[in-house]
Formats: sequence, structure tokens, C-alpha cells
Amino acid sequence: MERERTAPAATRRRLLMGAALAAVPYTLLSSTRATARSRAVDYPAAEWQAASASNYSRSSRPGSYPVDHVVIHVTQETYADTLAIFRDPEKQVSAHYVVRSSDGHVAQCVREADIAWHAGNWDYNTRSIGIEHEGWVDRPEYFTDAMYEQSARLTAAICTDYGIPKDRSHIIAHHEVPGSDHTDPGPLWDWARYIELVNSA
Repeated sequence: MERERTAPAATRRRLLMGAALAAVPYTLLSSTRATARSRAVDYPAAEWQAASASNYSRSSRPGSYPVDHVVIHVTQETYADTLAIFRDPEKQVSAHYVVRSSDGHVAQCVREADIAWHAGNWDYNTRSIGIEHEGWVDRPEYFTDAMYEQSARLTAAICTDYGIPKDRSHIIAHHEVPGSDHTDPGPLWDWARYIELVNSA
């Protein structure tokens, strides 16, 4: 009995909230959920997997900096470990997107308006979108059809959004960034196929 006297206010609140929610038309509720999800990512097919705020710079691109390149990376880690690294504030690294090898699933870790720390060159960080691909530069079995296809769709969408030409002068390898000491995506990455997929996406 005593328990019933102390709980009713909270119980009534829950019931009222439930009743109010039940009164909202389902289509409106679904629409609200869809809008919230679409605001969480820049690329609709991506899943939001936030990097630590210590691993990128807040910005308002393309107003603050023009975006005119896409930089292609290979993680040298698993998909899960890459996301964990980006979440670790001690690592001081991130990319906008990570593409999983097995099925091409895309995670967004940094908003495109912000500056991910992926290129090792501040100028290129400010003007590019970085896409990491799960795998190792010397293990071509990680470069699956699904990965190439989903990554190419992502890159095509980015290029369309920012007016970036879909060519090798603007879609570049990490090792092509001036001052880079990296080798990714490596000699086994099929650039001809990738650029063709980007242009046909």
C-alpha cells in the first residue's frame, strides 16, 4: 500500500506520456524518426559511428573551406578496430567514413562540414573528405566487390554534392597527399575499376 502512494506521480506521468505518444499519428512519428536519422548522417546509406571530438576539428565547410578532393585510405586494421581508434581521444586521428570489407557497409564518423584528421596534411584535411576502407594494402581479398561498389557510390555522392570532378586528379590516394609517409591504398587497389564505378554510380 505504501508503495502505491509513493509511485503514482511517476506512474501517472508515464501513462500520460504514453497516451500522448499514442495520440500522435504513426505516419507523423515515422516521418519524425526518419528526419532525425537523416540529420545524423550526411550520406543516407551510412550508419553514424561518432569519432571522439578530440580527433577532428569543428568547422562549417564548404563555407569555411572549399571541399575539392576525396582521399582514399586503407585502414591496416579491422573495421571494428578502426571505429574504436576513432573513438579514442588519445589517438588524434579520424576519417569521415569507414567502409567495411565484407558487405560494403558504410559508417560515418565525422560530419562532412567538419575537418577529419586523416591526410597528415592540414591543407588537404581542410579541403577533402576522407574515406577509410577496411583491410591491408598487401591483402587484396579485403578489396571485395561490395566494398568497391558501395565506396564508389559514396564517393560519387560526395563528388556530386560538392561539384568535385570524378577523376584521378580529385579522387586521390592517401600516399599522393603531399608530405604523406603512408602507402595506402597500395598497388593492389584497382583504380581503373574504382573510377569507372564512381562515374557509373
